[in-house]
Amino acid sequence: MLAYERSPGGCFIEQVYDHQGNLGNGSVPLLVFDAWSMPSTCSTRNVEGGTSSLRLWKIVTWSDVASRYTSAKALSIS
Repeated sequence: MLAYERSPGGCFIEQVYDHQGNLGNGSVPLLVFDAWSMPSTCSTRNVEGGTSSLRLWKIVTWSDVASRYTSAKALSIS
């Protein structure tokens, strides 16, 4: 998960185990990939050679991630 940490005010990557809310205090999720479920739903031909991981980046709605980042950053100012 890519998250924004309000204090000191920056982004970091954190692993979330077993779909639990073990997010740090003051952290705001920006982007989450469920990488363990993906291989079981992709065909083998798409997974070989890392093609599926490249495709993940193409399906992200970056405007939503940017909006979450802007909102999280605004929260840390107040």
